[in-house]
Amino acid sequence: MTVRRELLARGLGLTLETADLPGLGTPQRGKVREGYRLTDGTRLLVTTDRVSAFDRVLGTLPFKGQVLNGLSAWWFRQTASLVPNHLIDVPDPQAMRVIDCTPLPVEFVVRAYLTGVTSTSIWTHYARGEREFCGHRLPDGLRKNEPLPRPILTPSTKASHGAHDVSVSRERLLAAGAVTSDELDQVEPMVLALFEQGRRVCAERGLLLVDTKYEIGRTTDGRLVVIDEVHTPDSSRFWRASTYEDRLRAGLEPESLDKEWLRRWLVERGYRGEGEPPRLNDEVRIEAAGRYVEVFEALTGRPFEPDLEPPLERLRRNVASLVGSDRAGPVA
Repeated sequence: MTVRRELLARGLGLTLETADLPGLGTPQRGKVREGYRLTDGTRLLVTTDRVSAFDRVLGTLPFKGQVLNGLSAWWFRQTASLVPNHLIDVPDPQAMRVIDCTPLPVEFVVRAYLTGVTSTSIWTHYARGEREFCGHRLPDGLRKNEPLPRPILTPSTKASHGAHDVSVSRERLLAAGAVTSDELDQVEPMVLALFEQGRRVCAERGLLLVDTKYEIGRTTDGRLVVIDEVHTPDSSRFWRASTYEDRLRAGLEPESLDKEWLRRWLVERGYRGEGEPPRLNDEVRIEAAGRYVEVFEALTGRPFEPDLEPPLERLRRNVASLVGSDRAGPVA
């Protein structure tokens, strides 16, 4: 762990905060990823080292983009025969070339446990006496962090920048016109199958896949495919399986190997998304990054070996074939 901490400390000065790629047009920027549309019908998706919580960008974590990009590519390849996805190739440790899709304006969240710290979490709703969540009836008598009777799909609206996502039922989602009934009928078995596969793989690696979110896009020929990321510490909660039962009995929070650890750190300091967030000091950034790396190594079965080049220089070199070519075009 000493070597790892030294390596992560070195990575503090090697973070990619934004991808400035002249010649590829204006990117579409999200909280973490930046997308460049290419004229050959593909898209370059760059995963920065930015970290967000409570819908706010808080700073960067060392090697976070490399972990997320590499782990998503690994999952896309592992599950391609089960559910189609948008991955084409990986030209850089922090970028992948993907099929250009139109995202559905919904996040498809699958939950297997009664947990969470945000004001919109399933546990917060349950703790104040509500027994229906996104159209699913919940039994009485459950404790925080216990398994739900079965995994449930709880779609979430995609909020505008600075606002909070809202979990809604199927009926409300259809009434809002965000997606069609046919789209939901296609997507639900896709994401539930993907979640079950994820739970099996995680269980084999000593992890519990607690919940996750999926994004779905429609290709130009009308197919629905999984996009963005799959089963990463940003999009998912992972708990260490070996200590889960003992900690549950003791009334302690499970050991989180994901962004939830950072959320709890913020909550302990009185921050839940309003006002100015606490500054992430270097020790917090290293600790959070170490948890991301641990998930990568547990799932892939190989040591994480980060690229130590200055990330923007490396990225520009690795995507140079796209710059100035007839494949590059501005994002609409």
